[in-house]
Amino acid sequence: MSSPKLVVYAALAGNLAIAVTKFVAATTTGSSAMLSEAVHSLVDSANEVLLLYGSARAAKPPDEDHPFGYGRELYFWAFIVALLVLALGAGISVYEGITHLQHPEPMTRPLVNYVVLGISIVFEGATWAIALREFRSTKGQLGYFEAFRRSKNPTTFTVLFEDTAALVGLFIALAGVTASHVLGQPAFDGLASIAIGGVLAASSLLLARETKGLLMGEAADPHVHHDILRIAAADPDVRSANGVLTVQMGPDQVVAALSAEFEDALTTPQVEACVTRIEHALKAGQPSIAALFIKPQTRATWRQRRANLADERTPGL
Repeated sequence: MSSPKLVVYAALAGNLAIAVTKFVAATTTGSSAMLSEAVHSLVDSANEVLLLYGSARAAKPPDEDHPFGYGRELYFWAFIVALLVLALGAGISVYEGITHLQHPEPMTRPLVNYVVLGISIVFEGATWAIALREFRSTKGQLGYFEAFRRSKNPTTFTVLFEDTAALVGLFIALAGVTASHVLGQPAFDGLASIAIGGVLAASSLLLARETKGLLMGEAADPHVHHDILRIAAADPDVRSANGVLTVQMGPDQVVAALSAEFEDALTTPQVEACVTRIEHALKAGQPSIAALFIKPQTRATWRQRRANLADERTPGL
């Protein structure tokens, strides 16, 4: 099993167990914050199922209708996950908090909340550690936020965001339950529920922003660009590798278009042989490249067309 899928399975198992426990505790104690946390864990469980489904769909091989594969299926379902966190997790938490503020009820059996929250923090912390370890193994020397912005696989960073929001929510719930119990003010329980909704809303908006970019078609990582240009320029029949355009079609699927100028004396079969060599070298060095299109043109033509595109993006300048 791949590491990203292992992260999702671990999060799914933990969230299901925690959700059941929280629902029982919320029913027993009447805590609004605990009910918000239960809904949060249930939404996270549904999200993990959707990510697993998206991963399975994205792994389908190319066919006639989808010649570049189904990689963007994962991006679509990751975007749906972000919307679910906002609509269900954040929405229900804020609603529960406002309702509790309007009709405050004293908490019963607060010890149950403390035990459940403590157990939840332990289990949620374990799944968070697994997701963090996987994210660290893929981010290299990049900072965490930069790695999140440049990541092309939403499964790992989505689970990490969810688990981080869950841990923060648990501590907010613990603070609200404690304040409500110790001070005898049920309003703190409702305020904690609203705060949990705010945390979920912030995390969902960040996830939606990133997955929207992937869904619309982001460029591949810069090192993929550099490798394509380096390998093409190293071929003896290429006079100059002018530039490259890429589109990320899935976590491990890239479509690239290369502008290259070939030596003038080459025949058509020699150009074809050169293109084949470049494709084979790229497959060995960058297996994520699903398709490479090479357009013969001079460096001056490439630069002029890029300049024309830049002018079209800035009308009136």
